[in-house]
Amino acid sequence: MDVLGINAYHAGAAACLIRDGRLVAAAEEERFNRRKYWSGFPVEAIRWVLREAGVDARDVAHVGISRDPNAHLLRKVLFTLSRRPRLDLVRARLANAAKVRDLRASVAAAVGVEPGALRAEFHNVEHHHAHAASAFFVSPFPEAAVISVDGMGDFVSSMWADGAGGRLRVGGAINFPHSLGFFYTALSQWLGFRKYGDEGKVMGLAPYGQPRQRDAMGRIVRLQRDGTFELDLDYFVVHTDGVTMSWDDGEPVLGNLYSSRLTDLLGPARAPEAPLTAYHHDVAASLQAMLEEAYLALVRKVQRETGRRALCLAGGVALNSVVNGKILPSTEFDDIFIQPAAGDAGTALGVCYHIWHQVLGKPRAFVMRDAYTGPAYAPADIEAALERHGLQGKRLEADELPQRAAELVADGAVLGWFQGRMEWGPRALGARSIVADPRRADMKDVLNARIKHREAFRPFAPSVLLEHVGEYFDQAYPDPFMLKVYGVRTERRAAIPAVTHVDGSGRLQTVERETAPAYWALIEAFRARTGVPVVLNTSFNENEPIVCTPDHAIECFLRTRMDALAVGPYLVTRGGA
Repeated sequence: MDVLGINAYHAGAAACLIRDGRLVAAAEEERFNRRKYWSGFPVEAIRWVLREAGVDARDVAHVGISRDPNAHLLRKVLFTLSRRPRLDLVRARLANAAKVRDLRASVAAAVGVEPGALRAEFHNVEHHHAHAASAFFVSPFPEAAVISVDGMGDFVSSMWADGAGGRLRVGGAINFPHSLGFFYTALSQWLGFRKYGDEGKVMGLAPYGQPRQRDAMGRIVRLQRDGTFELDLDYFVVHTDGVTMSWDDGEPVLGNLYSSRLTDLLGPARAPEAPLTAYHHDVAASLQAMLEEAYLALVRKVQRETGRRALCLAGGVALNSVVNGKILPSTEFDDIFIQPAAGDAGTALGVCYHIWHQVLGKPRAFVMRDAYTGPAYAPADIEAALERHGLQGKRLEADELPQRAAELVADGAVLGWFQGRMEWGPRALGARSIVADPRRADMKDVLNARIKHREAFRPFAPSVLLEHVGEYFDQAYPDPFMLKVYGVRTERRAAIPAVTHVDGSGRLQTVERETAPAYWALIEAFRARTGVPVVLNTSFNENEPIVCTPDHAIECFLRTRMDALAVGPYLVTRGGA
């Protein structure tokens, strides 16, 4: 039985297909249409997952979307009546809800059939139910506490649940407009980081400052005795003006979230191109500290209520790898699982598993051990792409390619690494990565000058062989999806300066031979040559979504100043060396 899950009309449009409870394919629309955080309908992603599964859309048994316009309907009505938001915002919300309700017509149009030809049963899955399902049902835990925290979805900003076997039981929720996600985004906007998804930049900026504005943040976020939180809404406009979204060449643009009270508290907002001062660094540090305090309080509350020792996280705030790295050392939880697309794209996965377990009552049969769920390309397809771009690559044997690639990286080359199925989620995890030598203190500047062209304060990430992680980091807990920040051991920081952040930390990926054999072989060959079981790993892109196809990879290679490209079995070097 096939189940198709969709996230649409919400940032991170995506599609996922499972068969008999096992994940077959999942991908984000932005990888196909090249528009970051695409929030429309995932036409290309739907077509691709159906092709990958070898199934006709008319034969899919169940289709669902991670939005339910009828969820919390009374609360929505009462809020609208009490707050009197602008009429144009109400109309926009109603139009969006109508599109969500007409899922059958949208899917039929995407695959080119009449709506009546689709035999599937259609489902609307509440947003945070989808988040929770995406985290728990693919985790390795038979029982776990589950927490989902983001900006807002279906009028809820945070939800927690108890997972056991094939069931999730909701324990509680925090409703819009009280939202840790909106708090972090609003302060990011004040700091001058106004683009959708810029919160990650602020997380990287925070270690440059000290939390000297923590008391000010405590006026905005009020921690409650029960472990929850409330916002002082005087600092925001989301409850009066709504959360507005417009488009810039297909990318979402979020409207302003904060009120003039915030500038009264913190001073004038920074313009996006203005210099960053020590004060801005301190505000970023204070923002991160406040988020951590509120988030960890909620985590401890849920642990007390459920008594579970394992934790599953989802929602956009679960992409804050700094706070994720502090959960195990500072709470009673012993194990943690965060699926790689923890943000809104991941709700497509959650829709599938909510339907499979919560609706159909099927037993669990799948654990997500790797993130490689996207398209892969045969050597013939890669060779044809090279020919289209006038390039010749040397074809190497499977055991020879990692050796030659490691040699290039150890000699200072910047390598594009395109191998196997594309990753699911926002992180490059050794399938669509740019790889470099972490031992070179100047490598961060080299990458920014040649390829990435991003802010100098942003760190680059280490990929480390799992069997060596404890030698270089202060925690040895596996993190195959690069969703936690650990401290780099003091005695190792000089060995890997290019991936050690200003505070001595690193957002690491642990690499296992069983789940990422080609990438593991590359790092192992680098270790054999240099003695260091770590490489610098950054996403294979240049101010665009991560590359998906061989053509994308080759075009990025030609457009930038990468030294070499390993695309499938082919190795291309500048000048053919």
